[in-house]
Amino acid sequence: MTHSYILAIDQGTSSTKSLIFDERGQALAKGSEDLHTHYLPGGFVEQEPEVIYQNVLASVKKCIQQFEEKGYSKNDIAAIGISNQRETFVVWDKDGKPLHNAVVWQCKRSVQICEQLKQRGLSAMVNEITGLIIDPYFSATKLVWLFQNNEAVRTAIQKGEAYFGTIDTWLLYRLTDGKKYVTDYTNASRTLLFNIHQLRWDKRLVKEFGLSGILLPDVQPSSGHFGETDIGGLFKNPVPVTALIGDSHAAAFGEGCFEKGTAKATMGTGCSILMNIGDTPLPSNNGMVTTICWSMEGRTDYALEGVIVSCGATIEWLKNELQLFSDSKQTEAMANAVADNGGVYLIPAFSGLGSPHWQMDRKASLTGMSFGTTKDHIVRAALESVAYQVRDVIEAMEKDANISLKELNANGGIAVNGFVMQFLADLLQKKVCASGMPDISALGAAYLAGLHAGVYESIAALKKLDSKKNQYQPNPQNSTAQQGYAGWKKEIAKTK
Repeated sequence: MTHSYILAIDQGTSSTKSLIFDERGQALAKGSEDLHTHYLPGGFVEQEPEVIYQNVLASVKKCIQQFEEKGYSKNDIAAIGISNQRETFVVWDKDGKPLHNAVVWQCKRSVQICEQLKQRGLSAMVNEITGLIIDPYFSATKLVWLFQNNEAVRTAIQKGEAYFGTIDTWLLYRLTDGKKYVTDYTNASRTLLFNIHQLRWDKRLVKEFGLSGILLPDVQPSSGHFGETDIGGLFKNPVPVTALIGDSHAAAFGEGCFEKGTAKATMGTGCSILMNIGDTPLPSNNGMVTTICWSMEGRTDYALEGVIVSCGATIEWLKNELQLFSDSKQTEAMANAVADNGGVYLIPAFSGLGSPHWQMDRKASLTGMSFGTTKDHIVRAALESVAYQVRDVIEAMEKDANISLKELNANGGIAVNGFVMQFLADLLQKKVCASGMPDISALGAAYLAGLHAGVYESIAALKKLDSKKNQYQPNPQNSTAQQGYAGWKKEIAKTK
């Protein structure tokens, strides 16, 4: 029997990872290639479009080499799925030549433009149409900056010869030798130009932003036929690309957020939380954004998204600046060494507080210490702050969507910390599943590609695959978490 495998390309901000998955969702080979980012004065952040493309080729080549060294054949790869860093975009001309470097999601060049758009009274219109807020994080305001400050971009837009695309679109365009100019609903929904209700580009917003003439890609569900590629000659016969999806959305799908009320939390330096809210987009009154969770032919699931600024970054600060431990793995035992936080609270507003508070000018604080306070109490307070922030976001989402969280799926570096996961389960009084899969975005892209290619039969079949998750059940008897959270809310309310 010929096996069918899926090649998943996860093009991230700092690297590209390529993995090959089998029909059981197991990764058989992996190739990774670091990617350089230009951090420029004034908060400008850029990458080189051609370097991104070559980075992908190098990553895939490494992956296929490892795959074949293990005795497999690349001819058995049935389809390709691509997940990508969101909001980063490229503008290129009719010959496929980039008109400027890729502008990365972290870039702050459009702060002033955002203020001007708000002053023009566009906030409510933008939020209603796109589910987003006017912020430099999203693509369109930085495209406006290029239009105003780059003559080549401005001329091309005015002539109707400027192609705009998020990284998925740029890669697909290059991989298909310019034959396919397409994106998916999730990536389109992060640009500030996409109507999430009608699932199409919004001409009113394009006009309001002064971008009339810009070319925008065709848009389709995340799982479907996007074209074929031999990946720069790596394959003798072209392989179909059957999934494109933004990386955070891919992680939600890889984590099994298939139903209304399921959520994922990617706990890295910060934390991105997506909760599936079903087939209807709902506005947020509690500091979330509304976005598309994932989509396939005939089905589009929406999500609320909350962003926590500091999670793993807090733990790194304790290690590097206060030197309370030498390895973050020690923190679990340190937190468990004390019965509670001893009244100590760490508000980790090192770069402000994100969802749902949005106190971006707030400073971090460490309160409630006495001579009885030990470094274990401080470490525990830091770990608890991760769980408290997650609960703040989940509660806001539950209010917005009028639904109750079914379960939380956690991934990222902090998900291996047993103290945080159990404390979170006790705090939420819901099951928390911690993924042992480090490349969850790649897995989500593989699942979506495999569904269209017939490697995976259905979403129901995906639920049965061995996902190797640690499950943490809530302890209703543990009042420490609830008491701690009451104290946290008092501390948050102290300085607004």
